[in-house]
Amino acid sequence: MSRVPASQKMAKDDLGNMETYKTIIENVAKRHDVDPALIAGIISRESEAGHSIKNTDPPGWGDNYNAFGLMQVDKRWHKPRGAWDSETHLDQGTGILVDLIKHVQKERPNWSTNWQLKGAIAAYNKGYKVLDHPVHNMDQITTGGDYSSDVVARAQWYKENLFKAGILENIVSFFWP
Repeated sequence: MSRVPASQKMAKDDLGNMETYKTIIENVAKRHDVDPALIAGIISRESEAGHSIKNTDPPGWGDNYNAFGLMQVDKRWHKPRGAWDSETHLDQGTGILVDLIKHVQKERPNWSTNWQLKGAIAAYNKGYKVLDHPVHNMDQITTGGDYSSDVVARAQWYKENLFKAGILENIVSFFWP
């Protein structure tokens, strides 16, 4: 199975859990002016929509107890807020993503909007150091070597199957014609 279908299958596998969070994802997305499908794509990649972290002790922790919640906010860089599956947590994680988007837009103004978004998604996983890599290779240092591409593919699946409005249509056609 190629990468995009594999990513979209994982998104589909997480749908049952993701539906639980649909309303709070939409609330947070509206507040931050972000496509809810993008938030769902990150949640799916980071925590399998909560499946991989709900039974930790205490619940919500991953990455050797360094990352918290559905969006796996890294405690080494940010003080986690809210319960692991709360709107407060999603607001924090989405705020971090929005800050990264703004940073990438400022630091890489010559990149297309699509590449800026992928750069911000990759930076959500590995920090600003991804910007030191050529635009086509920034995923190489991310978890699995495919973080931003995987998140975008999952987000596209959620766009088509759970949410109906946003910016992802052009991104997927740009990266996967």
